[in-house]
Amino acid sequence: RLEAKLPYSAASPPGERQDFQPMYTYIGKRLLLAIPTLIIISIFAFSLQKLLPGDPILAMAGEERDPQVLELLRDKYRLNDPVIVQYFYWVGSALRGDFGISLRTNQPVLSLIAEKLPVTIQLAVMAMTFALAIGVPIGIIAAVRKNTAVDYIANVVALSGLSVPNFWMGIMLILLVSVKLGWLPASGYEPFFKDPLRSLQTMIMPAFVLGLALAATLMRHTRSSMLTVLSADYIRTARAKGVSERSVILRHTFRNALLPIITMTALLFGELLAGAVLTEQIFTIPGFGKLIVDAVFNRDYAVVQGVVLCTGAGFILMNLVADVLSILLNPRMRATL
Repeated sequence: RLEAKLPYSAASPPGERQDFQPMYTYIGKRLLLAIPTLIIISIFAFSLQKLLPGDPILAMAGEERDPQVLELLRDKYRLNDPVIVQYFYWVGSALRGDFGISLRTNQPVLSLIAEKLPVTIQLAVMAMTFALAIGVPIGIIAAVRKNTAVDYIANVVALSGLSVPNFWMGIMLILLVSVKLGWLPASGYEPFFKDPLRSLQTMIMPAFVLGLALAATLMRHTRSSMLTVLSADYIRTARAKGVSERSVILRHTFRNALLPIITMTALLFGELLAGAVLTEQIFTIPGFGKLIVDAVFNRDYAVVQGVVLCTGAGFILMNLVADVLSILLNPRMRATL
């Protein structure tokens, strides 16, 4: 049987020399463009301390609130300096890895971030695993079975996944799986390297809650991308030349529909790194979401600034990863660099 020639392939023909220098140049340019974006994010993060109501120094001083103590605290945290001086001092410290000291726990913000980041990464990886395992196959099936009952059911399920609030889904899962069936713990967290099995048990439900909503988004993007490729001329040519339907769907169509799926996956993963506030609160998971909520309630400006800055850097990194993967999978994009 003759194979239809793809418009682009994930691998170059044998003997063709790969020239990645343009890609390295492109990555360098993207990194340079990330600098002004990080500056804007840092300005936004720093301005949060001016937008949040209340005065953290009053809370730190205790009930007596001695004026001398208040003045000493303001000098210690440089709150008496002009705003522009405070900003540049904070940026300079952040570039050295010093995000300040938590006003509430008196711990370095960097150590708090380092403590919570592995929790958020584990939750994000597990949630994305659920999302990919559910959303991509259903999206492929819905595209192949377009305008059939399977397609309509898949769209209804996807719409339901987008519409159902995470906190309601989390509470229902706790009532069913933990309270009635007793299969999994209702809340809490165990570090993965301390007790892997217990850690996975505590993370399954919150990861499934987050992954279900992301699966709905991935399903719709997968279906749309697959339908676009299925209508291409080379797919009809492949079928006319006798290529098996399985090969047409998985090898030709899905491979060429991967680019928007990869981009969306990277963006959704970056969103997960920002922390799932409601889900982490419901399941008592000490991740980024819970950290920033507690910091806002306690007016712990240094923690809020550090988390927002790290989250913004994470989004930029995931965008860069998505661009690089798109170039690697699509030689035509490399040719235009």
